[in-house]
Amino acid sequence: MATFKDIGIAAGFNILFAVAFLVAFAILRLQPFNDRVYFPKWYLKGLRCSPTTSGLFVSKFVNLDWKSYIRFLNWVPDALKMPEPELIDHAGLDSAVYLRIYLLGLKIFVPISILAWAILVPVNWTNHTLAKAGIQDKLEYSDIDKLSISNIPEASNRFWAHVIMAYAFTLWTCYTLSSEYAKIAAMRLHFLASERRRADQFTVLVRNVPPDADESVTESVQHFFLVNHPDHYLTHQVVINANKLAKLVKEKKGKENWLDYYQLKYLRNPTQRPMKKVGCLGLCGNKVDAIEHQTSEIERLSKEIEEERERVKTDPSCIMPAAFVSFKSRWGAAVCAQTQQSRNPTLWMTEWAPEPRDVYWSNLAIPYVSLSIRRLIVAVAFFFLTFFYMIPVTIAQSFANIEALDNRFPFLKPIIERGFLKGLIQGLLPGIALKIFLIVLPTILMMMSKFEGFLSISSLERRSATRYYLFNFINVFLISVITGSAMEQLNSFLHQSANEIPKKIGAAIPMKATFFITYVMVDGWAGVAGEILRLKPLIFYHLKNFFLVKTEKDREDAMDPGSIGFDTGEPQIQLYFLLGLVYAVVTPVFLPFILVFFALAYVVYRHQIINVYNQEYESAAAFWPDVHGRIVFALVFSQIVLIGLMSTKNAALTAPFLIALPVMTISFHLYCKGRYESAFVKFPLQEAMTRDTLERAREPNLNLKAYLQSAYIHPIFKNDEDEEDDDYPNGKLDESVLVPTKRQSRRSTPAPSKLSGASSPEKLGI
Repeated sequence: MATFKDIGIAAGFNILFAVAFLVAFAILRLQPFNDRVYFPKWYLKGLRCSPTTSGLFVSKFVNLDWKSYIRFLNWVPDALKMPEPELIDHAGLDSAVYLRIYLLGLKIFVPISILAWAILVPVNWTNHTLAKAGIQDKLEYSDIDKLSISNIPEASNRFWAHVIMAYAFTLWTCYTLSSEYAKIAAMRLHFLASERRRADQFTVLVRNVPPDADESVTESVQHFFLVNHPDHYLTHQVVINANKLAKLVKEKKGKENWLDYYQLKYLRNPTQRPMKKVGCLGLCGNKVDAIEHQTSEIERLSKEIEEERERVKTDPSCIMPAAFVSFKSRWGAAVCAQTQQSRNPTLWMTEWAPEPRDVYWSNLAIPYVSLSIRRLIVAVAFFFLTFFYMIPVTIAQSFANIEALDNRFPFLKPIIERGFLKGLIQGLLPGIALKIFLIVLPTILMMMSKFEGFLSISSLERRSATRYYLFNFINVFLISVITGSAMEQLNSFLHQSANEIPKKIGAAIPMKATFFITYVMVDGWAGVAGEILRLKPLIFYHLKNFFLVKTEKDREDAMDPGSIGFDTGEPQIQLYFLLGLVYAVVTPVFLPFILVFFALAYVVYRHQIINVYNQEYESAAAFWPDVHGRIVFALVFSQIVLIGLMSTKNAALTAPFLIALPVMTISFHLYCKGRYESAFVKFPLQEAMTRDTLERAREPNLNLKAYLQSAYIHPIFKNDEDEEDDDYPNGKLDESVLVPTKRQSRRSTPAPSKLSGASSPEKLGI
């Protein structure tokens, strides 16, 4: 069992690592040649110039101003100085609301920590239950466990303190969540109302366009929307399957990077031509001239790209039954996106289009009918992934209770007897081992989300975040508790009757707090401090700068600003909410470690958002309902855990009073869902009409069609200088009321196809 000494050693090491990372960052960021690594956002905005372009040769690489080293910690107040409205203008609402998750953690847990340490810690500490159990039943425990609910004797009246605190913590958490939900809903509506014009405000994505023997997809879309939205339809862009073309262009870009590398290498040493092997991964095969080989490969790919480009333009099979449809007003788009278009709900399915930066183009080519099968496959795969990951989690748990292993592996005894090494192993290795096992998990989960067929980067990240949270809940939390409890109490279980085992499990659950304390210190303290150092982008930037960069454009491409990474960052935060709420009543000693994480992470990520991250998209905080729901889930689960613990303590008088807590919390969640969630999934028609009216008054001559016509062209075609508008399949519209059609039975009528499900001409009054 980890003791205060072990936790102290682990805390010392993690604090040392965190301080080392922060000091290294504070010094490295001052060096001119690192400026693009630690301030890339300002370069991308064109508001910062390279400090390496003038002055002495040495000053181009090393900061010679000794006064700046005295002020090397100024980045902390600078990160906190920017007010929130300015932060929203600078980085977007997504980034500002993401930071508010850390603030929400502080708002919830600071009062809870004060109450828990003032009331529950003395109540738990002034008992001798575990000491007696250790003598009589040989139960393993540590001094930390004496601060937990495990140290309260069965059927004690002291449990009333825990019941009252559980109600107090629940009421405060719900109040804070409700206030934050209302605030962010208002921020979202204000942001949408005051935001500059964007293509997605006027555009919907229509999917599952029914096939028509007489018309192409683009003609069917034009026909359907001119008939059913005659006063608001403006233009459309059909979806093209250009995935193969995109892969070829990406491969060509890689070859060009290698060619630049070999050319620079040759310029530095003209006496020797660079050579490479043409076999697998360049490790085997014949040696050839690297420059000539890459040049020939680029020529080959250029020819294939031109052929594929022409095929995509002319082959009808490349046109998918989907389109981006734009309207003359936000009001018209809102009506279309939020209503059913056909009597058959599986045809002409409409939804708000993601903003062009947010579109994940590869998945637009996935047939709609295959999505259900894909999601079933991914659900099964995720189940097995979660199941098989229990093995490494169990291995990580073995480090947390090294004495139990020593009983079965006596050769570890010399290590265990050394107090410092024991503290290092128990206090540091469990968190590090678990962190290592989880490194590849986000990549696997993102691949699953892409396979499912989600159409926007934001939805991919939100789905990955949901799975990552479920994985953390099952494997990092539940399996860690169950595995640890089983190992620690194995001998006790074998010598107790079956009726006593639930009591032992109830006493063992809070004892896993020591493992999670070490995990929070490794992942939440040292890990967050390591994030600001940006060691990987630092190394890769200088490698690219040395081997590939020839122009300022190349240097800009070498920068890797990254983004928030919602799919990995938010589940990490939610795990800490879960741990904090579960252990707030059970083991209050855990709470200060959570507070350090939230405070440190808020400062670090505020700095990164201001100076580094370049967000790939803007969803106007569409992720907040997921954040709120996961915190509510953690709160309900903590209440269920407490009820289970009370039942093992024979607290017949106090336990029933806790049953109302989950009911109250779920009712609160349903209220918030009904009151605020619609602001995150729908756009009010009142707001849309207000914006349209103001825009028409301010810009009466606005050519909206020219603004929207090429907004949703596949990125692979946007830089094609030789391409004319007519070459790319799009919605060239006839503004007349009559709708041209190729149907033999109804020419130039507003009637839809048989499969469109629209009303007949007679019902339209024509």
